Amino acid sequence: MRKIAVLLFMIAGFAATAQDIETPGGYMTYMGQAEQVIGQKYISYMSAAAHGKSLRKVEKRRIELLNAISDTRAKVYEMPSYKGDKTLRDASVAYLKTMYAVFNEDYGKLVNMEEIAEQSYDQMEAYLLMQEKANEKLKEAGAARTSMGEQFAKKYNITLIENTSELDAKLEKAEKLNNYYHQIYLIFFKSHKQEMYLIAAMDQKNINAIEQNRNALIKYTTEGLEKLKDFKPFDNDATLIVACRQVLDFLQDEAKNMDAMTDYFLKTESFEQVKKAFNAISASKRTQQDINNYNKAVDAMNKSVNQFNATNNKLNNGRNAVLKTWNNSVQQFHDNHMPYR
Repeated sequence: MRKIAVLLFMIAGFAATAQDIETPGGYMTYMGQAEQVIGQKYISYMSAAAHGKSLRKVEKRRIELLNAISDTRAKVYEMPSYKGDKTLRDASVAYLKTMYAVFNEDYGKLVNMEEIAEQSYDQMEAYLLMQEKANEKLKEAGAARTSMGEQFAKKYNITLIENTSELDAKLEKAEKLNNYYHQIYLIFFKSHKQEMYLIAAMDQKNINAIEQNRNALIKYTTEGLEKLKDFKPFDNDATLIVACRQVLDFLQDEAKNMDAMTDYFLKTESFEQVKKAFNAISASKRTQQDINNYNKAVDAMNKSVNQFNATNNKLNNGRNAVLKTWNNSVQQFHDNHMPYR
């Protein structure tokens, strides 16, 4: 996610109060301090969403953020112009208006899209892209606000010093973390979702669909493993890369070794034909050869069932293990790197 651009500058040696707004430095700093409350609420919302893994679960934080933006906007709007100069006040109001629209409209839509996004890779990609676009709006609005602050300072001979506050640092790290996580998550999700299509085809015992989805899974896991080679550890933490690679390795191995599964479906189809033909013969007219052929088909079917069950149990255990590792790694990654607020 993109960070909200809170004031990147402070007045040299100045701590503002409401009584200072008669001076240009006090006017500017007082406004900046009012805006800083929004940054604190934002990092609280973003942190809760990251640790909770669901925007819907942290709706209360979004409402709190919206209320804070609304209150701050009203507070800034009620400020007088500085000696007839409305530029800084109006720039702050416009910035807060954009923020409110983004968190009210864009993030409102994201909450509704969240569950739908899980239905396909394209929808998940669109969901994450919408987040990026929403945060681009915030970044552009923040840049415009900061630029106006610089112009105001220059106009009234205010000395500015660059300052990276603790809040700024948290917002910047959160942005980098989310961009990093989303890229790896899409690699994971593409193959994970494809495996679900493969499992659905097996449930339907559709040999053609199994083959098509198996080949697609091999393709996606191969592409994903190549993409992972370009990722560097995040702050020396390779947790996500390793966990994602384990999932893709498992899924690729699963797709390449489906013989026992497809053999079972073929054997089932063949056995049903033999069984139907055998039952069509009256007991009094069955030859020993008919009985031998039927028993042979039963033995083959039983063998295939045993192989299917063994393979299925192995795949289920392996899948559960790598997904558990992935989920734990995602949680650990966010716990270690996402700033708490």
